[in-house]
Amino acid sequence: MSENRRSPRYRTIARVQFPRVPGGEGLLKNISITGCCVEYTDTVDIQPLVQYQLMIKPEKEAHIGAFELTVECKWVRNDSQGIELGFVIIASPKGKQFQYYVDYLAYRHL
Repeated sequence: MSENRRSPRYRTIARVQFPRVPGGEGLLKNISITGCCVEYTDTVDIQPLVQYQLMIKPEKEAHIGAFELTVECKWVRNDSQGIELGFVIIASPKGKQFQYYVDYLAYRHL
């Protein structure tokens, strides 16, 4: 899957939540300027081809506040460990925080 990506994905330990979807917090597994992957240990009612608001809470070391993204679910993968969800990023209402976070992850990745 990664060889088809337009932008590099960066590993992260940020927490995420879908404000209008029950299910608690999940883990932001990786992110780029075009998409992200989210992991939950429990089930969460997210459907492919539907847009959602995704709240990202970066790790404290990033010194970046929480921000929201508008995302569209592209795929859902269930296994015995939990659920993994792939998203394309549609919009970032607070674009600077999102860009700062991706820049922080890119710098940390060096």
